Amino acid sequence: MNKIFIVFFWLISILIAIVWTYENPEKIESYKDNIKKNEKPKIKSSESDQAFYTANSFELSSKKIIDLKEKVAFIIYPEEQNKFDKSKLKIYTQSGFVIENFKQKKLNLPKFFTLQRNGGVKTIISINENDFALISGKEKNCFFASIVFLKESKELLRTKCLPEKPKNNDFNGLGSSNIHLDDFIYFTLGTPEKNVSKNSQLAQNDNYYFGKILRIKKEDILNKISNKIETLDIEIYSKGHRVPQGLTKINRSIFSVEHGPKGGDELNLVVKNGNYGWPQVSYGTNYLKENGGDGKSIPSNHELNNFNEPLIALVPSIGISSLNQCPSKLKNYYKKNCLMALSLYGNNLRKGHSIIIFLLNDKMTKVDSFEIIRLDNLVLRHFVTNNLNELYEDENGSIYVSADKNGIYKLSFLNFR
Repeated sequence: MNKIFIVFFWLISILIAIVWTYENPEKIESYKDNIKKNEKPKIKSSESDQAFYTANSFELSSKKIIDLKEKVAFIIYPEEQNKFDKSKLKIYTQSGFVIENFKQKKLNLPKFFTLQRNGGVKTIISINENDFALISGKEKNCFFASIVFLKESKELLRTKCLPEKPKNNDFNGLGSSNIHLDDFIYFTLGTPEKNVSKNSQLAQNDNYYFGKILRIKKEDILNKISNKIETLDIEIYSKGHRVPQGLTKINRSIFSVEHGPKGGDELNLVVKNGNYGWPQVSYGTNYLKENGGDGKSIPSNHELNNFNEPLIALVPSIGISSLNQCPSKLKNYYKKNCLMALSLYGNNLRKGHSIIIFLLNDKMTKVDSFEIIRLDNLVLRHFVTNNLNELYEDENGSIYVSADKNGIYKLSFLNFR
């Protein structure tokens, strides 16, 4: 009899736990959030064998130099023109840590910082040795984005709450990247969505910062942290962006790359007051019903609908991520305006896990040609850059990239034909 009672009690307890978990998903997410935010990233030096890949005009070699089972938000190499030393890398993780000299330190982030809904640190902005983090935040049922001065954990900017139900928010869609140009910082904010939703519509709504490329005067940011001004003057530079993952410049021209929905990743020439169409137009389609979408096509002709056309749209999607200028070896070889991007996901059809080279015409208004070079199954997210998000090259012209939950890789360009 006692055994039957114990088994019965055990089954009832399991049933209660299942029901409570089902009815309280946000509390479960909160518990997971607190655990993840306190888990130190595991990092160690690595020296793997080189892998070689054949491109149209050269060979590419890759070699793992650091093992890191994390997603990276930003990687800075502070030294220029010096021999590369991997211990000098400053690695910011999306989970809220900074790693220097292979030592992990928790970032000085506010309590509202959240990893829920694929949130985390999304990019780092550096001005005069002051570091700022663009992060995801949550208070009660309000999900938002925020820019924080890391030294003092001081919030400089907070967006409005996302209008969707919490379960429909996805901070993977936030992006983001930044550049310095003249007296301004330009940075991207995507629409945190999995599928076309209320969040998607924010890209066309000037009352929200989501789905935009924004700019702020550097002087205003510095005045804000020294309490000389109360609010920042934030300008919407362009809108209609879905998930702008990468941002860079050549001279005074600004370029971005962004994810389409199911297909339609874009390279855009970003102009002031430009509207790039999301969610009204896209070269991708909505996700199928089993993935939360309706599977319907989206009008594709941007110009016909009075939106800015992308320089190129990649169909099928390759999960395009970071964007920067090509390294010197490629610029000297091609003798053309040259951009390089990374990609996150793919398969034999989609050709993701790649670096992508875009060669532009002289006016930088058209892609003359492009090449996709696949690197096995590496989920490539970020270039190693300097403080200004400009591509870092070592003394031999090699560059360095991060691969999600894998590590840091050295890429070298060899045997040009």
